[in-house]
Amino acid sequence: MSDQSKRTALVYAECAEGKLRRVALEALGAARRLAGDGGSVHAVLAGGGSAASPALAAAAAELAARGAGVVHVIDDPALAGFAPEAYAAAIGAAVAAVQPSIIVLGHTAAGRELAPRVAAALKGGHIADVTAIQVPEDGGADAILTRPLYAGKAFEQRRLLPGASCVITVRPNNLPVAEPVEAGSEGKVAALAYAAPPLWTTVRDVVRKASGRVDLAEADIIVSGGRGVRSADGFAPLEALAKVLGGAVGASRGACDAGYCDYALQIGQTGKTVTPKLYIACGISGAIQHLAGMSQSRVIVAINKDPDAPIFGVADYGIVGDLFEVVPLLTAEFERILATPGS
Repeated sequence: MSDQSKRTALVYAECAEGKLRRVALEALGAARRLAGDGGSVHAVLAGGGSAASPALAAAAAELAARGAGVVHVIDDPALAGFAPEAYAAAIGAAVAAVQPSIIVLGHTAAGRELAPRVAAALKGGHIADVTAIQVPEDGGADAILTRPLYAGKAFEQRRLLPGASCVITVRPNNLPVAEPVEAGSEGKVAALAYAAPPLWTTVRDVVRKASGRVDLAEADIIVSGGRGVRSADGFAPLEALAKVLGGAVGASRGACDAGYCDYALQIGQTGKTVTPKLYIACGISGAIQHLAGMSQSRVIVAINKDPDAPIFGVADYGIVGDLFEVVPLLTAEFERILATPGS
């Protein structure tokens, strides 16, 4: 049996507002594949404070039910708020306990902050923003990881070498989540000792300007607006459509620069990169900077009055028309369809 089938993988399971992020389950699924049938998979959860303890317990139980052999829980008041140095030390404690050859994190704001720190501490490799993993069924060769380059214009493939340590971040919404294991084969949960670093950055407060909305990075459906919305009020029909579909609202940089919405919604080369199942672009011309952030969406629908808009070049479906006429019609039709029994 090859070394690939005996790997030990560790997943940093990121939580948001007391719940596991879906990308944490996607990272767990990736770790299970990379570890192979003969390998082992561990997960580490970090948080702190009396209010966080029940949430950590629930998250640990879900990870154990989805294939994590051991879930290491670090519950410490120093981890109540996200601090890169403290969380990197927490992951380091799990690394010391597990001695993994593969560490998998989500390619989120926190994951992008932590992964290079962990890789540097391990003196190991770092493969960021992985969108696909190929593992031969017989385990006879090393896994091949695919990641985009140059804003999605090209793709790079990297091979995991036997015996080498590597830190990997996986892009949300690209890999399948870890499926539940058979009843009776769930993993176990164990507390892990943790020594907080003597000095670290502390976050005094977090202002959530987009509270109550679906997370753009993990949304299956995104309705996005550009300069064509013409004003902040122009986002109202987009928000109504997103609400009906259970999706998120995004924006181009042009709409953000014009003051129509907050920069937290920006999608593009200088904003968020998203890969939803359905991306509806409303009044977005399709500048290359915006395409860099959404061109890997499964299905793209473009709504624009200009039939020559570049966005139609990447769209799977295009509607030439006024978004203020088209979007309400789509919303009404989706409401009708979803209200129909059996739909």
